[in-house]
Amino acid sequence: MSSELIIQYILSGVTSGSVYAIVAIGFNIIYNTTGIINFAQGEFVMLGGMIAISLVPFMPLPMAVALAVVITAAVGALAQIAFIRWLKRPHVLQLIIITIGLSILLREAALHIWDEKVRSLPYFTGTVVTSVRIFGAYVSPQVFWVLGVCGAAVVLLSLFFGRTLIGQAMRACSADPLAATLCGINQKNMVTLSFVISAALGALAGCVVSPITQTHYECGTPLAIKGFTVAIVGGLGNSTGAVAAGLLLGIIEAFSISIMPMAYKDIIAISILLAVLSYRPTGLFVRREVGALKEF
Repeated sequence: MSSELIIQYILSGVTSGSVYAIVAIGFNIIYNTTGIINFAQGEFVMLGGMIAISLVPFMPLPMAVALAVVITAAVGALAQIAFIRWLKRPHVLQLIIITIGLSILLREAALHIWDEKVRSLPYFTGTVVTSVRIFGAYVSPQVFWVLGVCGAAVVLLSLFFGRTLIGQAMRACSADPLAATLCGINQKNMVTLSFVISAALGALAGCVVSPITQTHYECGTPLAIKGFTVAIVGGLGNSTGAVAAGLLLGIIEAFSISIMPMAYKDIIAISILLAVLSYRPTGLFVRREVGALKEF
């Protein structure tokens, strides 16, 4: 295998791994506030891309992306208010089933609104034939947008959860809801805010990857599976670990096509997920003594 081909595989893996990482960060945002996994996160990614594609003919691309993020964030808030906020002392299994049902509902709604056609946003920079040469390999300029969004998300969310009162209040709601309530924190508002931020981040991810991967109503489910795998491997709630795990999974998948048919690529993510859940359920990037999974 030539050095140019190796670099091409690495760049391809970094691109797809960054997408997985962004989806995993969306999982972590809600987990850090509620302690549950939102299996509708992939549909937020799909909605962001689809809404932006529908708006592009009527406004400039940046405005369409911004409005798509706002609309998807509103959908996330409405979904939480309609299906979760009114519940009293819900069990974790009940919440997981609700998010799975929400995922199905959003996917079917997208099918009726946009049908089965595959669509995509225009490239943010350059065109489909534009490429940048890096050490003999070629990469689309859109890849840098994906990497930039991923890096910015990690930095901003780390600052938000670690340095702001609202971010710390959201984490307190996950650690001890009763104590957070006694301290004057409105737990329900914090949970709604987590869905808003998670949906907005997912929508932004859906927009930046749409020119590369294209968008259709079913694209959210595979991304949710990969994002969940990355979130588990990186350690639930650990956004930095999610990035490392996402890049690792993306690069492994990229090199796998050189030794097995592409149809088997998705098996890798499931195999890694099962292995991590069996032998290190706290994740590869979290210490065992501090990384135990939260139980309800």
